Amino acid sequence: MSNQDRMEAALPAIRALQKRAADLEARQARQHEPIAVVSMACRLPGGIDTPEGFWELLAAGGDAVGGLPSRWRGLDLYDPDPEAVGKSYSQEGGFLEGVEGFDAAFFGISPREAVSMDPQQRLVLETSWEALERAGVRPGALSESRTGVYLGTMSSDYGDLGRDLEALDGYVSTGKASSVVSGRVSYTLGLQGPAITVDTACSSSLVSVHLAVQALRQGECELALAGGVTVMSAPSLFVEFSRLKGMAADGRCKSFSAAADGAGWAEGVGVLVLKRLSAAERDGDRVLAVIRGSAVNQDGRSQGLTAPNGPSQQRVIQAALDASRLSPADIDAIEAHGTGTSLGDPIEAGALAEVFGPGRSEDRPVWLGSSKSNIGHAQAAAGVVGVIKMVLALQHGLLPKTLHAEEPSPLVDWEGSGLALLTEARAWERDGERPRRAGVSSFGLSGTNAHVVLEEPPVAEASAESVAGPVPVPVVVSGLGEGAVRESAGRWASWLETRPGAGLVDVAVTAARHRTHFEHRASIAAEDMSGLVEALRALAAGEAHDAVVTGTAQRRGRWCSSIPGRVRSGSAWDANCSRPVPCSARRSRLVMRR
Repeated sequence: MSNQDRMEAALPAIRALQKRAADLEARQARQHEPIAVVSMACRLPGGIDTPEGFWELLAAGGDAVGGLPSRWRGLDLYDPDPEAVGKSYSQEGGFLEGVEGFDAAFFGISPREAVSMDPQQRLVLETSWEALERAGVRPGALSESRTGVYLGTMSSDYGDLGRDLEALDGYVSTGKASSVVSGRVSYTLGLQGPAITVDTACSSSLVSVHLAVQALRQGECELALAGGVTVMSAPSLFVEFSRLKGMAADGRCKSFSAAADGAGWAEGVGVLVLKRLSAAERDGDRVLAVIRGSAVNQDGRSQGLTAPNGPSQQRVIQAALDASRLSPADIDAIEAHGTGTSLGDPIEAGALAEVFGPGRSEDRPVWLGSSKSNIGHAQAAAGVVGVIKMVLALQHGLLPKTLHAEEPSPLVDWEGSGLALLTEARAWERDGERPRRAGVSSFGLSGTNAHVVLEEPPVAEASAESVAGPVPVPVVVSGLGEGAVRESAGRWASWLETRPGAGLVDVAVTAARHRTHFEHRASIAAEDMSGLVEALRALAAGEAHDAVVTGTAQRRGRWCSSIPGRVRSGSAWDANCSRPVPCSARRSRLVMRR
């Protein structure tokens, strides 16, 4: 056989090896591909129901901790004596008001079933819907898609319903089941990716984000909802931690402060919409931030089941950096667990110092903070709240101050640690061409720890508005009833008044293509933004306006939106709008209370 014959005979094997090598390289690249955060939604203490509202609180150095919720009214709960049985020596915390309100019909749920649903299930339905709409995704379009749901939660004290046998109506078991927190979102929206509820205590939502990142990289889903929720329907946790003397009497987390005296409990819900960065760029999504890497580990046998473990925290942070293909020098800031305890905070700071301190220049410390000082410890939702905070900080170029920490803890060896506490807000600017990056930590009472590394998004190409001159553009709002249409118009107007850079075509495209259109509708023909806001305000007030047409859509036929000019995916509406805040799934006045 000639050499040429041998070469021709070997070609199929060579091609097969080349294909295998290319496949392996692609697989390895996919395992490290950044994950895009394309949307966020939240409900937090202080009446906060949007990320924008959360940022206003953070930027102002606000404190959202307040008195006990109205749903506990009538309970003889408070006693300043920590030894008092069945009492709480703290009567403040970070609470969500109005959690009883729920528009069951909006989600196709009967009032009877809704009454038996834990408010945590109701809240994640609302917030997931809103997060999708903010991403420019019509929730109804995801039916039968490989969309995953990863949500963290802890125990359901709404399950106390089960103690009354006569109250069992066939819906209580699913209404209080933690598995249904994620499963109900998938069921309601028809999602066919994994639906996983995570309970690792305080780290639940950050572990959920980690699992979603892994699933996207492994191709288990194409889009993922990730986050967590905590609602305290009963004051059990307050009573329990009073006996342990583990709460701050004033209900405030004094993270890394000399005044740290215990955790302050809070409620909250946060949901992220995640995609592979390549998919987000392909689809023209606005990328708020990217997740470079994440890691999860366990303390194992340590000083105690609930005691924090410094070496384990070091390992999970280093593992997240390794997964991100970054070094400690690449990180600018850390959103810490920072519960405000005299035991946990020094251990956490010590672990951070071990990772980030060696070789760190004194003029470029890792800036340390915690949003728990603003809203309290939201437990299963705490990790995702930290992610939302740091994404907002990246967007605004500002690291918010940590409250109640005028005097840093003397139990932390700050000198030479490479750390600096954010006792004041600080501008967060780029250092040359290096992207800004931050880590977010969350450590569970169960011993399960999580860390996520965030990076600012790639710079997007700007594009100009496609409409020249005063051409009327239709903007559509809708709702299940006339009142819902007016409320939606009011939210649009409020949002636009704070966004002078938003483009009219951006808003029109968002409203027409990226919102679910309900039966009751209104169309506003506007030539400029001021005219649009004026007409929206009139619609919200129920007043007549020449630019506004209202009506009820018929089921036959299709609604058509005619928008002058050409708008491509990835154009100005992506860069400027991020698909504005006003969304359809908002809490109704209908009260669902057992």
